[in-house]
Amino acid sequence: MHYNVHFDFVKHRKKFFAFSIIVTIIGIVALLVFGLNRGVDFKAGTTLDITSPQPMEKERVEQIFKEAGYDINPTVGGTTASARFDKVLTQQEVEQIMAGFHAVYGEGVNKEENTVDVELANELALKAVYAVLLASLGIIIYVAFRFEWRFGIAAIVSLLHDAFFVITLFSIFRWEINLPFVAAILTIIGYSINDTIVIFDRIRENLRFAKIKSFSDLSELVNRSIWQTMTRSINTVVTVLIAAVLLFVLGSESIRYFSLAIVLGLAIGAYSSIFIASPLWLLLKTKWPGTTKKVAAAKNEV
Repeated sequence: MHYNVHFDFVKHRKKFFAFSIIVTIIGIVALLVFGLNRGVDFKAGTTLDITSPQPMEKERVEQIFKEAGYDINPTVGGTTASARFDKVLTQQEVEQIMAGFHAVYGEGVNKEENTVDVELANELALKAVYAVLLASLGIIIYVAFRFEWRFGIAAIVSLLHDAFFVITLFSIFRWEINLPFVAAILTIIGYSINDTIVIFDRIRENLRFAKIKSFSDLSELVNRSIWQTMTRSINTVVTVLIAAVLLFVLGSESIRYFSLAIVLGLAIGAYSSIFIASPLWLLLKTKWPGTTKKVAAAKNEV
């Protein structure tokens, strides 16, 4: 049965590749110029999360910190206030800050204190990088054995594209990078590879029964495979996006950036699975040095 292809993804692949390359270049420049806004998890410092039995006003909370000797910009929402300090506070300094809150909001004010020293911050940052790299390595090995090595390369490029895109946005807008952000990146990689594998599996199935005689035939097969899985991809992404957006809007401040990274990553992951991964596999299959000109042999390798 002929599948009605409404949009030729392969034909426009150079436009999508160019867009992704431009974003990557912007990301590299942004990281070199701005760096990352590392949270207290990845740099030495203290975090104070303060809760009050009554609503707190941002201006009053800022005044309390100023009176204690700290000119910072706390995050205030309802009965909670969060402040990040670039140094490790002593117990005396914490008690001085809390005394100001008790004086204004009563003795019912409570705090949650998190402190990270320099060595621990560096260790956490290094382990976060290892976690992402090991996850990526495991994925490329699985895909290479489950399908073929070209699928593995296309998948990992797509995944790194997603992760780097989110990191770029966090760098440009100076959003905070912390441990929940690393968890979000790993979650994004998981969802993205899931969508990519579905499309790759359909390409492999279609190759088994197709008569490929030219690049045009293989291009049509890739387009058809993407459209055959399009409904499933959209439904999956939209379903998770709804939950992620609600988590971002209604969730607490402590998971705000985690939710934001998930929302961005899901949208970017859907884009890369459709517009980057499969066309890239086609490019590797037909243009890689040593590849036979008769692409019909492709169906015998997957």
